[in-house]
Amino acid sequence: MAKTTRATQFLDKAGVAYTTATYDYDPNAERIGLQAAEAIGEHPSRVLKTLMAELDGKPVCVVVPSDKEVSMKKLASAFGGKSAVMMKPANAEKLTGFVVGGISPFGQKKRVPTAIEISSMDEALVYMNGGQRGLQVRLSPQDALKALVAFAADLVA
Repeated sequence: MAKTTRATQFLDKAGVAYTTATYDYDPNAERIGLQAAEAIGEHPSRVLKTLMAELDGKPVCVVVPSDKEVSMKKLASAFGGKSAVMMKPANAEKLTGFVVGGISPFGQKKRVPTAIEISSMDEALVYMNGGQRGLQVRLSPQDALKALVAFAADLVA
């Protein structure tokens, strides 16, 4: 497995301190984020999943704990829109340049507005996808917020 991806290159360029963790990705897992948390031995609240959504037809990136579900109503409100829906997997792959299960908020082909679940800001360190299946990056959520020029909001149901 390559430990250098567009996501890690993005973090290196931004000067963000991080470490990597690898695990055996299970393509048949019911919930990919929970499988990642279990595989690396971390609590699911510290292993964040990256989701792509459409807000009033425009793409947005949402990062939430792997054991939580996004509230579409809260998502729309956080971005100042009217309605939000999850992006179709094929569209998410095309937009980000990553495959589902390996979508990272870092180094996406097209930069889109990004929000991180506010409760994640209470953690000293979190894991986010490193740009390929089976690769996580461990970093400060505040560093992630700054590097992504993102904002923190209440996003979960």
